[in-house]
Amino acid sequence: MDKKVEKAVEILKSGGIVLLPTDTVFGICCRIDNNKALERLFAIKKRENSQAVPILVSSTDMVKEYAQPFNEKIEKLMEQYWPGGLTIVIKAKKEKVLPLVRGDGDTVGVRIPDSVSLFQIIEEVGVPITGTSANFHGLPSVKNWKDLDPRLVQLVDYVLEEDSLGGTASTVVDCSEENWKILRQGAVTIKL
Repeated sequence: MDKKVEKAVEILKSGGIVLLPTDTVFGICCRIDNNKALERLFAIKKRENSQAVPILVSSTDMVKEYAQPFNEKIEKLMEQYWPGGLTIVIKAKKEKVLPLVRGDGDTVGVRIPDSVSLFQIIEEVGVPITGTSANFHGLPSVKNWKDLDPRLVQLVDYVLEEDSLGGTASTVVDCSEENWKILRQGAVTIKL
């Protein structure tokens, strides 16, 4: 594992906040099981506590640890688009997913990113990490680490200085109800 990836893992494990390149846009990341880190991330981003954040996982088995059981149709969607730029919103296990991650609701947006270094980081940390864009709330997301807002960079513990692979935020589909809804068209085009 490369030194930059090791450093990101070390900081995330200890409850720190890291800016990471993904297969879509740059993300601001922390472990999802550390409320103090989550509170800090929301404060840094100037994000409302009622707004859920997506999480990045390394496998469908990891999804199953944090989500209510889901049907075969959702599993097929995961198989078709993961790893990749599709965030799937499903019912969360409330006892495993902290209220800040869920925006105090009962769902969670999950995604397996198509990025080897990010995959390694999640595997090593051992729990999902937040996958929200690395910007102040309401400002555009960025693809390249050199385009990160210097004020944002000063507020976090580490920046993995590589460019994201994509450039477009993930597509978000809400599969938590029987009638699925596309909440945002993004990196992948899907039709329901």
